[in-house]
Amino acid sequence: MLSFAALTLRLGSTGCRGGRRNLATIVSGNKTSQLVRERLKEDLDKMRGQFPGFRPGLVVLQVGDRDDSNLYISMKLKAAAEIGINASHVRLPKTATEDEVLRRIVEVNENLEVHGLIVQLPLDSINPMDTEKVTNAVAPEKDVDGLTSINAGKLSRGDLGDCFIPCTPKGCMKLISQTGTSVAGKNAVVIGRSKIVGAPMHDLLLWSHATVTTCHSKTTDLAAQVGRADILVVGAGKAEMVKGEWLKEGAVVIDCGINHIPDDSKANGMRVVGDVHYPSAKEKAGFITPVPGGVGPMTVAMLMENTVQSAKRFLKTYQPGKWNISYAKLKPQKPQPRDAAIAHSFTPKSIGRLAREVGLFSEEVEPYGTTRAKVRLEALNRLKTQPNGKYLVVTGITPTPLGEGTTTTTLGLAQALGAHLHVNSFACVRQPSRGSNFGVKGGAVGGGYCQVIPMEEVSLHLTSDTQAVMAASSLVVDTINARVLCESTQSDKALFDWLVPLRDGHRKFSLSQLNRLKRLGIEKPETLKPEEIYRFIHLDIDPETKTLSGYVASEMMAVLALSTSLGDMTRRLARMVVAYSRKGKPVTTEDLGISGVLATLMRDAVKPSLMQTVEGTPVFVHTCPLSDIAQGNSSILADQIALKLVGPEGFVVTEAEGGAELGMEKFFDIKCRSSGLHPDVVVMVASVPALKMHGGGPAVTAGSAMPKEYSAENLTLLENGCNHLKRQLENARAFGLPVVVAINTFSTDTDAELGLVCEQAKLAGALEAVPCSHWAEGGAGAVALGQAVQRAAETPHQINFLYDLEMPIDDKIRVIAKSMYGADDVELLPQAQQKVALFSKQGLGNLPICMAKTHLSLSHDPERKGVPTGFTLPIRDIHANLGAGFLYPLVGTSSVAPQSPAFSCFHDNDFSTESK
Repeated sequence: MLSFAALTLRLGSTGCRGGRRNLATIVSGNKTSQLVRERLKEDLDKMRGQFPGFRPGLVVLQVGDRDDSNLYISMKLKAAAEIGINASHVRLPKTATEDEVLRRIVEVNENLEVHGLIVQLPLDSINPMDTEKVTNAVAPEKDVDGLTSINAGKLSRGDLGDCFIPCTPKGCMKLISQTGTSVAGKNAVVIGRSKIVGAPMHDLLLWSHATVTTCHSKTTDLAAQVGRADILVVGAGKAEMVKGEWLKEGAVVIDCGINHIPDDSKANGMRVVGDVHYPSAKEKAGFITPVPGGVGPMTVAMLMENTVQSAKRFLKTYQPGKWNISYAKLKPQKPQPRDAAIAHSFTPKSIGRLAREVGLFSEEVEPYGTTRAKVRLEALNRLKTQPNGKYLVVTGITPTPLGEGTTTTTLGLAQALGAHLHVNSFACVRQPSRGSNFGVKGGAVGGGYCQVIPMEEVSLHLTSDTQAVMAASSLVVDTINARVLCESTQSDKALFDWLVPLRDGHRKFSLSQLNRLKRLGIEKPETLKPEEIYRFIHLDIDPETKTLSGYVASEMMAVLALSTSLGDMTRRLARMVVAYSRKGKPVTTEDLGISGVLATLMRDAVKPSLMQTVEGTPVFVHTCPLSDIAQGNSSILADQIALKLVGPEGFVVTEAEGGAELGMEKFFDIKCRSSGLHPDVVVMVASVPALKMHGGGPAVTAGSAMPKEYSAENLTLLENGCNHLKRQLENARAFGLPVVVAINTFSTDTDAELGLVCEQAKLAGALEAVPCSHWAEGGAGAVALGQAVQRAAETPHQINFLYDLEMPIDDKIRVIAKSMYGADDVELLPQAQQKVALFSKQGLGNLPICMAKTHLSLSHDPERKGVPTGFTLPIRDIHANLGAGFLYPLVGTSSVAPQSPAFSCFHDNDFSTESK
């Protein structure tokens, strides 16, 4: 206990019934509070020793600009600074609405760096304010004022160790304890029943085993009630209401009042007094608190103590850099159910809860139902100073109908890192491509016990990004058709009036129109000459060159995936070439005057969609650019936000669609160049059946039964197929990063087969090779892979790009063909040669290359498996996606048209009215 001698001061002696007795002892709040502050400083020093750099955070939220509130706040901020608490003052104007105040409270509630929140009362606003609603909006665990109904309820119930006690009553109890008086068994009287002082004071005394009477304005014979009090606490708000003659001899008197009364001797004409008449009370009381200098300083000290207590509670569960996240416990079934049955067996947690678990604020999340949400790009701005986590890219051998499982491995690895190795982990995958509604790939992202749920939501509309892209592409085509029609049927004046209407005698050009005038060299739009008007309004589009809707949509999806901000997306959309004039000049969406409208249609699509795996680990599902005529990777923005959220010790696992020679090469040379992000590890996925096919096994069609050649042990066939794995490992290692091989196991695999693949992978330069059973076991089946990836991420590495952007176009194509595909050379057919010359002349020679090649072979022939040799890669044509920012050569018979499946998956789907 603090030294009582240091805290009290005798007032002297006076006569009493013929004798002399001492006057009341002053119980100094100033001295007691100073000792409390010194103890809190010591506590904070210990915290910083255990958690370097940690400081408790306190926010004082004020509405309006009342002088008395400003004074109290300045006292709190000063005390916090002296102790070492990081305190800040948030002041909202008097015009603030209740909703604005509540939103600001939610922001602070969700900020992990703030441990205490005070709403300064009264709320000085010109708008109606429900004080009860506002105070109850404060999170109970940050309610260091102890004013929420939850904390008040716990106090009234006696749960003193599980709540925050209001500061003034808590300070009163500290002062009572300094007198040496035992509260238990005493008669205590509390005058006042406010929620801030009177009511909680009653509860504190009661749970300290006093017999408590609460008096108020309706109490009869108040003096008699006071006269029975061994302990008297007064918080009535009425100057000098309690007289000395009312007191019981030797009572402990705690005066909580602060009142101003006239006093001509004071410079300001006012004097501060309490609710007790001090001159007469000191004659009978045993102990008394002065005003000022009594309860007031203790209130501030207790606020600091509550804040430190809140920080201590926070640190009990706090792990630096670790999310406080819950994971689902898997109970894999044998035999394994279908993917849909597995997905339906899990109940996903609410998307709001998941967002909070990974460190997102409510205002940064836009829910679409209860299990998916858009994440606003403001989150990236808030986290911009946060170091990035480790960045993993999952790729694979050349795909076969037997399945390699790159998406399943991406999700399984993220589940292993998060749910089993307890590392912050985020998966970033592509949204399933709709194709012509229900493509051959089906809908689910992942499979078995590694998939995104709910599977129906991720498979169909999700958050309508694809629909936004389709609407935007349709607008482009419709605008081209309308422009061609208007230019051919209307006079120049009518066309000019249509494009730039005359309103109130003035014409107002849009931003895109002003940019077009600038490109045409026209500097004064307000005084256009007839020939300038003609040049401005006539695009002279050749109808034969207009881009079809599907092609426009493909480039728009590529733009969406490569954008690094809303502004970047807007600029990329404006650069898109969607037609050519009869003289061969490119026509962009900005020339059509619709680039701003396109950005408006896609403004929500640029936000990544947050979902979860069956084990409750977070997933961003965002964008679905094609893997042939586009880059085939999920969005840059999803990766950027995820890397910030996981923190420097966490992992983000993303996927490069298709084989390593295709999707991975584009990931590095296109996506990484646009994002500026550099991965730490490459994970190469392979399976024993797929390698057997690359070793010369019989052809298999999608959905057909696996031939016995693939289910029976055949080490010779497998060893031949490992040559393909070696080739893909060479491709991966060309970028300078450590490579870990993940062998996605099948039930038919033998130990000898798995051992052979591991041996061959390591001989080819893989850092490690790990068999994985995540499809059947979830994250538990990929723990060894997760540990291997953690080790690999610690090895020294530096990214290498495959080619210099300043190389000639044909040389960049040749580098890719030789180093990635193993081609002897490339052959540019006449149309391709013309495009090389044209693009070089237009200044587009420094764009990266996106090869439009079959994903079923290293060569241009989809029937050639394994490691094809002795071929020349034919380049039929070259197109430019200026919005996405790359050139895409058409290899062999590859087409720019999105491919539709021969057998769509809708044949195996139906709707049940009993479904969830």
